[in-house]
Amino acid sequence: MEDQAYQNESLTFEERAKALVAGMTLEEKVFQTLHGAKEIKRLGVKAYNYWNEALHGVARAGVATVFPQAIGLAAIFDEDFMEEVADVISTEGRAKFNAQQKYGDYDIYKGLTFWSPNVNIFRDPRWGRGHETYGEDPYLTSRLGVRFIGGIQGHDGKYLKAAACAKHFAVHSGPEGIRHSFNAKASKQDMYETYLPAFKACVKEADVEVVMGAYNRTNGEPCCGSKTLLQDILRKAWGFRGHVTSDCWAIKDFHEYHMVTKTPVESVSLAMNNGCDLNCGNIFVNLLQAVRDGMVTEETIDGAVTRLMVTRMKLGLFDREMPYSDIPYEVCDCVEHRAINLTAAKRCLTMLKNKDGFLPLDRHKIRSIGVIGPNADSRAALVGNYEGTASEYVTVLDGIREAAGEGVRIFYSQGCHLYKDRISGLAEADDRLAEAKAVADASDVVVMCLGLDATIEGEEGDAGNEFGSGDKISLGLPGKQQELLEAVVACGKPVILILLAGSALALTWADGQEKVPAIVQGWYPGAQGGRAIGQLIFGDYSPEGKLPVTFYRTTEELPEFTDYSMKGRTYRYMEQEALYPFGYGLSYTKFVCSAKIEVCGAKAGLIGKDARTGAAKQDRTAVQDDGHVISAGSIVKIMAVLTNIGSYDGAETVQVYVKAKDVPGAPNCQLKGLKKLTLAAGERRETEIVLDMRAFGLFTEDGEKRIWPGKYEIYVGTCQPDKRSVALTGNKPQVFTVTCRECAVVETI
Repeated sequence: MEDQAYQNESLTFEERAKALVAGMTLEEKVFQTLHGAKEIKRLGVKAYNYWNEALHGVARAGVATVFPQAIGLAAIFDEDFMEEVADVISTEGRAKFNAQQKYGDYDIYKGLTFWSPNVNIFRDPRWGRGHETYGEDPYLTSRLGVRFIGGIQGHDGKYLKAAACAKHFAVHSGPEGIRHSFNAKASKQDMYETYLPAFKACVKEADVEVVMGAYNRTNGEPCCGSKTLLQDILRKAWGFRGHVTSDCWAIKDFHEYHMVTKTPVESVSLAMNNGCDLNCGNIFVNLLQAVRDGMVTEETIDGAVTRLMVTRMKLGLFDREMPYSDIPYEVCDCVEHRAINLTAAKRCLTMLKNKDGFLPLDRHKIRSIGVIGPNADSRAALVGNYEGTASEYVTVLDGIREAAGEGVRIFYSQGCHLYKDRISGLAEADDRLAEAKAVADASDVVVMCLGLDATIEGEEGDAGNEFGSGDKISLGLPGKQQELLEAVVACGKPVILILLAGSALALTWADGQEKVPAIVQGWYPGAQGGRAIGQLIFGDYSPEGKLPVTFYRTTEELPEFTDYSMKGRTYRYMEQEALYPFGYGLSYTKFVCSAKIEVCGAKAGLIGKDARTGAAKQDRTAVQDDGHVISAGSIVKIMAVLTNIGSYDGAETVQVYVKAKDVPGAPNCQLKGLKKLTLAAGERRETEIVLDMRAFGLFTEDGEKRIWPGKYEIYVGTCQPDKRSVALTGNKPQVFTVTCRECAVVETI
C-alpha cells in the first residue's frame, strides 16, 4: 500500500483525519461509527474496538492491578494520589495494548479508549451504580475526575497515553430498573449546581477526549440525542472538541422505551444530528438508510468520523513512533504497582467508630480472633464491578491471619449467606448461625465482615437476585446479616464491624451498641484490601479515609428515589442529622488545625456585572485583609496549619466549606477546597488553599452563577461544621465571615 495523505505527520491530527475520511466510502464511514470499527484494508486502517473499561484498573482483559473501587478511591480525598493511581492504570493499559497489537488481538476491552471516569453524582444511597462514582459532592467529584483524566491521558502535549471518557452525561443516578425509559426531571438550578459541574470541569479543565451519554431522558430529551446537552451545552457553551459515544444500546431505547421516535432510522438520525459520534452497539448501521432518506447528511457523518479518527491519531495508532509504544507488558501488576495498590487500600479505609480507642488491637494481648461473615473470605467483596483480574487476592480473613501472626488463633465462620436465608441448599434457614456463635464463644474478640458486593449492588443486568436491578430496596443489611450481627453481639465478646460495600448502609443499631466498639467502612478495597484491613486492625498504620457520601439513619429520611430534585438530598441540602456525615472519618492519631485568611483584590480577567444596569465592569478594588469584603474579582487565600499532636504518623484532609448566610434557599455549607497532608507524629505543616469567587456563587435558573450581597461563612478544619461531625470528631472547624456588598456574575454555564 502506498503512503496515504493522512500518514503525513507534519499535518495536524485534524487535517490528517479529514484526509483519511475523504478517502472512505459512505459505508466505510458508517461502520467506523460502531464501537467495533471494521478494518479498511485498502486505506491501512486496522480494526479498532472503542469499548474498554478502566474504572479502578484495566478491566475485563486479563491480569492487571485491581485498585479499590472508585468510591473507595474517592474516600482518600487526595487529588494528587488519584492522578498517581490513574497513571498506573494507563501505563498498564498501554502495556497490554502493545502486547495485544503484537499478537493481532483487536477484540473488545483491548483498545485505549477507556470509558472512565463515572462522574455522576451519587445523590441517593439506593442507587446500585453509586460505587462507580466519586460520591455525592460536585466539587469533590470535579477535582477527582479532573485528576483521574490527567493520569489516564498523560501530559505529553501531542499524544494521549490513553483516552478517558466522562460518563454518563447527564443527570443519571438511578433507578437502574427503569433507566431505559426514565425521564429525569431536574430544574436548571439543580442542573447547574449539582449535575453538570463535574462534566464541565472534565471538559474545560482536563480536556477529556470522550463524553458518554446516559440511557435516560433529561427533561424530556434522550441524553444520547439531546440537543440541549450535546450541542448547546457540551459543544457550544463548553467548547468540547472530542467525540461523544452513546451508552451501550442506548439509542434503540429512543423508539423502544422512550417513544420519542418511531423507527431505528429516526433514532439514529436524532442521535447523529445532535452530536453523538459513536454507537456502542450496532444500530448506527441504519445511518445508511438515514442518508438515503435525507434525514442525515453525509457531511454530518464526515464530522463524526473525523472526530473519531482524531482520537485514534492522538493515541498514535497511525504513527510509526510515539512516546508510549515501548511500554513493556512486564509492568502489568508489577511489584511497584501492587505496592501503590496496597497504599490505596490502606488510605481508603474509613473508621466510623472507635469507642475509647478500642482499636488498634495489641498482638501480644490477643490469643484468639473470630472472623465471621459472608464477606470475610470473599474475593467478590474486594473488587466491586468493572474489575480486572488480580494475580493475588487477599481477603479479610487472609489479611487478619497474616497480620496477627502465628501467636494468635484465628477461627472462621461464614455465618450466613450474603442475601439468602441459608448457605447449603438442602439445609434449613440459619444453617451457619450455631457455628458463628461457637466461634464467638471461643474468641477473645470478633471481627464481623458484613455488607454487599457487586452481585447485589451494581448495574442493571449485572445483579441477578431478588434485589433485582442492582439498586438497594433499603439501607439495611441484606438477608440474615443483621440477625447474625445481633446474635454474635449477644455472645458478649467485643465486635469489630467491617463493612465491605460501595454505598451507605443504615448502621444505627451497631453504632449504638457498647459491644460494637469499632466500625470500619472498607468499601470495595481492591485485591490487596484484606491485607490493608488486617494491618489497620493491629495498628500498623493510622486510618485516614473520609466519607464521600452521607450515611443516613433510615430510608424513610430520603425523598422518592425517582425524584431528581436535590431538596432533602446529600449533606448540601438535607435537613436532618446524619448518622455519619460527608467528610467524616476517624484516625488513630490526633490533628489540630488553625487557619487565617487573606482577601485580595480583583484578579485581571474576572469580570463582574453591575447589578442595576447589567453592564460589564472590571472590579479592581483593593480590599484590606482586616475588612474581609469580597467582590467579583476577589480571591480568598486560606493559610492553614495542621499539627499532628498524637502518637501515630498519619494523614489528614484540610477541608474548606462555604455557606451563604443571607441568600434565601441557599444550600447548607458546601465543600470548596481540600488538601491532604501526611504528617509524622509531632509534625506541623502549612498549606494554602485559594478560593476564587466561584466558590461563593450560586446559580440562578438562567444559568448564571452570582455572588449575592450579604455574609458568607468560610469553615476551615478537618470535617464539616455540622453538629454531628463536631460531636463525633471533637473538632470544630474555624469560621471566618466575609461580606459581599453587591451582586455580580462570576460564571456562566
